[in-house]
Amino acid sequence: MKLGAVLMAAGAGRRFGGNKLLYPVEGVPLIDRAMAALPAALFPLAAVVSRCPEILTRAAASGYLPVDNPGAGEGQSASVRLGLAALGGVDAALFAVCDQPFLTTESIMRLISAFQASPGCIHALSWQGRRGNPVIFPRICFPDLLALRGDTGGGAVIRARPDLLRLTEAASPAELRDVDWKSDL
Repeated sequence: MKLGAVLMAAGAGRRFGGNKLLYPVEGVPLIDRAMAALPAALFPLAAVVSRCPEILTRAAASGYLPVDNPGAGEGQSASVRLGLAALGGVDAALFAVCDQPFLTTESIMRLISAFQASPGCIHALSWQGRRGNPVIFPRICFPDLLALRGDTGGGAVIRARPDLLRLTEAASPAELRDVDWKSDL
């Protein structure tokens, strides 16, 4: 079972007041924290989708395939489509946002193990039964992901296929906390 990964890093950071993924948390930029939690070496194919040249350069230096997203203004769906296309012939794809500074590789490994135990299901990291990110989608969901348009992400596919969803608990609630505003830090 070939599992690829897509780190979605194309947001404008309007609420944050700029490109939050270059903002340091505990001295390390958010994008670098995301790539450390989800090392490219865990996957046969891994991509970072962004419109920011500095993020794409960092991605390449960390072993990720850098994927430019000139249509980022469309919203999340553009990153989903580009990322999935970059992965080629994988059997499943893990999608992660890059603004969860306390996500751990340990929780990612548990999520991957859960997926390997039931590879026909959608697997999401969660806390106390509440779905969060990252999410692994099996190949059966790829047509639905590729059909997304506008500022719609994988959550729409999960809502359309709730019977496929399986949750894996994170090690702590902090792992699922994302950064939208500077005050979130």
